[in-house]
Amino acid sequence: MRTSALAPVLVFSLLGALVGCSSGTQLTYSGPEEAYEKGVAEMEEGDPQQAIRFFRAVFEYGRGNEWAPDARFKLAMAQRELSKHLVAANEFQRFTQLYRNDDLLARAEFERANSYYLRSPAYRLDQSDSEQAISLFRLFIDRHPNHELVPKAEKRINELRAKLARKKYEAGRLYEQRNMWQAATTVYERAFDQYPDTRWADDALLGAVRAYIRYADRSVESKQAERYRKAIENHNRLTQLFPESTVLGRAEDLYSEAREKLDRVQAREGEQSLAQEDTSRGSN
Repeated sequence: MRTSALAPVLVFSLLGALVGCSSGTQLTYSGPEEAYEKGVAEMEEGDPQQAIRFFRAVFEYGRGNEWAPDARFKLAMAQRELSKHLVAANEFQRFTQLYRNDDLLARAEFERANSYYLRSPAYRLDQSDSEQAISLFRLFIDRHPNHELVPKAEKRINELRAKLARKKYEAGRLYEQRNMWQAATTVYERAFDQYPDTRWADDALLGAVRAYIRYADRSVESKQAERYRKAIENHNRLTQLFPESTVLGRAEDLYSEAREKLDRVQAREGEQSLAQEDTSRGSN
């Protein structure tokens, strides 16, 4: 009986505790300006999650109210603070769609690109986010060529392109390790053609020289001369475009090897041609 009498008291006590917790999480604000200011204060105090709640409250008064654009922008920045970079990118995009004439438009376009930059993984992984960031940074530069953030955007484009170049170069190395010489030559040449302004460009040309020699070594006789010549062509591109490259010493050794082997192939072809002529004369 004593237990049953206490049960209602315990239930009400528990409910009271729950109501207290719930009321403690309720947002209080008198209008969009106060909601915005409290959101800014929460960001400054290091609580982006709570800031997001206040910024979203601003939109309860319509997305066209005076405080809505800044709230939308800061909402995106708060998502970034939580490392939700894709969510942030979508919020920045939403800003650019809603507030085409706002002073923060250019910054929002930059930050959208920057969100994908922050998602860019190590070079060995899928680089879709890197490619998206490059595309959006370029779009930002095209639209706002005189903006103060253009140099930063250009620097990040170069950084991302270097990462893509390394990924392509490492693919060529992998093909070499597997003795897939034709694939290696193709990938190395593409790495140079697509990223000639990166630090991997001269390495890619050196790889192409090396791979073409090994490819020729294993080719049928009728294809060897053509492939040794391709090795020499890539060597010449390397020395002409990168006269200060640190890989030139290795390139010269490979060039000498390719030149010697091409001379032998051409000599053999010349002997075979003379023998065919002699055979032709003898049959006449």
